[in-house]
Amino acid sequence: MKSDNIKLGIDRTPNRSLLYALGLTDEEIKRPLIGVVNSFNEIVPGHMNIDKITSAVKAGIRLAGGTPIEFPAIAVCDGIAMGHIGMKYSLVTRDLIADSTECMALAHQFDGLVMIPNCDKNVPGLLMAVARINIPTIFVSGGPMLSGKLKNGKRTCLSSMFEAVGAYYAGNMNDEDIKEYAENACPTCGSCSGMYTANSMNCLTESLGMALPGNGTIPAVYSKRIRLAKATGIKIMELVEKNIKPKDIMTDLAFKNAIAVDMALGCSTNTMLHLPAIAHELDIDIDLRYVNEISEKTPNLCHLAPAGDTYIEDLDLAGGVYAVMKELEKKSLLNTQLMTVTGSSIKENLSHVKNLDENIIRNIDNPYTKTGGLAILFGNLAPNGCVVKRSAVDEKMLKHKGPARVYDCEEDAIKAIYDKKINKGDVVVIRYEGPKGGPGMREMLNPTSAIAGMGLDKEVALVTDGRFSGATRGASIGHVSPEAASGGNIVYVKDGDIISIDIPNYKIDLEISDSELEKRKQTTKIKEPNVKTGYLSRYAKLVSSADKGAILC
Repeated sequence: MKSDNIKLGIDRTPNRSLLYALGLTDEEIKRPLIGVVNSFNEIVPGHMNIDKITSAVKAGIRLAGGTPIEFPAIAVCDGIAMGHIGMKYSLVTRDLIADSTECMALAHQFDGLVMIPNCDKNVPGLLMAVARINIPTIFVSGGPMLSGKLKNGKRTCLSSMFEAVGAYYAGNMNDEDIKEYAENACPTCGSCSGMYTANSMNCLTESLGMALPGNGTIPAVYSKRIRLAKATGIKIMELVEKNIKPKDIMTDLAFKNAIAVDMALGCSTNTMLHLPAIAHELDIDIDLRYVNEISEKTPNLCHLAPAGDTYIEDLDLAGGVYAVMKELEKKSLLNTQLMTVTGSSIKENLSHVKNLDENIIRNIDNPYTKTGGLAILFGNLAPNGCVVKRSAVDEKMLKHKGPARVYDCEEDAIKAIYDKKINKGDVVVIRYEGPKGGPGMREMLNPTSAIAGMGLDKEVALVTDGRFSGATRGASIGHVSPEAASGGNIVYVKDGDIISIDIPNYKIDLEISDSELEKRKQTTKIKEPNVKTGYLSRYAKLVSSADKGAILC
C-alpha cells in the first residue's frame, strides 16, 4: 500500500506515533488509508449539506474495510460572488483547490481518495488534482438543488432571479414581485437547479467515468444521495484493491465522450475552460476546432434551464446522464469500451439503462437540433476562438450583425443596459475581463440577465473576453481569445464598428479592413491588469488564455 510509506518499519515509528496521536488504532492503521476531500462550508448553498455526504462516504469506507481520513477543500459560491470584486476570486480558486489537494494527498501518502465537490470550481479543481496524483479516486457530489415554485405555479431558479432584476429595472416588476422571486428561486441546498456550470461538471464527471451513476442528477435533499455516498465509499475500496487509477479512466477517448455528452446535454460554456484544463494535467490536448467537429455530429437532446423549462431533477427522473449516453450509444457517438469507476465498461454500465421520458431527454432521432449545445466561433475578432451556448440562443439570433457598444469593464456595461442606452440590434462588447485582464475572468451573468430581463435577449448580442455563468442565455459569446490584455483584436474594437456573428457557420468577425486594424494596433495602448498585489496579481502573471483552459503556466 502507498500508505506503507508512513506506517511500516522502525524508520517510520515517528510517523506512526503521529497516527496514534490522531486516535487511530493498530487495526485502523493496518487498513488502506483513504483521503476524503470534504468541501463543506456554511456560505455556499451547494456545500452546506456536504457534511452529511462526507459522513455517508466514511461509513461506506469503513463498511468495506478502509480507514477514512478527512481533509478540506475551499469553495466559492459564484452567485454570491457575482457582480462585484468577489467574482475575480472564483475561477482562480480552481487552481488553488488543485494545488492544495495535491499537496495534502502526496504529503500524507493516501492509498485512495474520495472527492466530494459540488459547485463550479471544485469539480474541475479536484479533477485536475487527481490527474496529477493518479491514485485510485472516485467522485460524489453534494447534488443539485430542487427548482423553485412561484405562487402562480411557475417553476423558477437562480437564472430567473437574475433576469427578474432586469425586468424590475425595465419597469415590469415591483418590489413585491422581486421579493417573491428571492424567497423561492433557490428553495433547497444543492448546486443551482439548471444546467449551469456546477451541474454540467458533475454530469460530465459521470461521462468521464469518474463517478457512479446519478452523481450529476440525484437531488441534494434526497436520501438516495446519501445511499449514493455510501456506495461511493464502498466502491473506492474496490478501486484500491484493483489499483484502477484516474489515468486508466480519463483517457483521450474519455474526453471525447465527455464532449459528446456535453453537446447532448447543452452544458455551460465554462466546460470549455475546465475540460481543456483537466486534460492538460494528463498531457491530453483538446483542440477547440475539434469540439466543433464533435458538435456537428452530436445532436442536442436536452433543453434544461436556462435553455428551457426543465431542471436537473427532471433529468434525474428521466434516467439521468446514463440515459443521455444510452441515446448517443444508439448512433455510435460514444466509445463504450472504456473503463469507469464502476469497475465495468461504459457498455456494461449502459446495458440496462432506459430513457424514461422523451420529453426531457429527446430520442436521438428527434433531437432539439442536429448539432450540439455549444459552438466555438472563429474569425478576426477571435482568431483562437470563443464559445457560445448555442442551445440557449433564440433561432433568429443565430446569425446577427450589428454595431458595437464597447465597455472596458462589466460595471460600465451594466450601467449602460439599465440606463437603456443599449438598442435593438446592438452588440455589447465587454473587454479587459479575461483571465489576465480581469484578472480572474469574471462571469457576465449580470449583464446577460439584464439584457434578457429587459426583453432584449432576442435582439442584442454580447461578446466578451470574460466568461458566462451556465445560467446565461441568449447570444452571449465569451472566452474571446486572445483577450484584450494580451493584445487580442477585441481591444481594437470601437463604438459603431459592425460585428458579424454566424453561429451555424462558427464565425465571428469585426468588419473593418486589415489596414484599419493594423493602424489601430499602432495607436492603441493596451491597459495593464488593475490589480497589483496579492493572489490575483500572481495569477495574472501566470495564467494562459481561455482557449488553453486558463491554466497556470
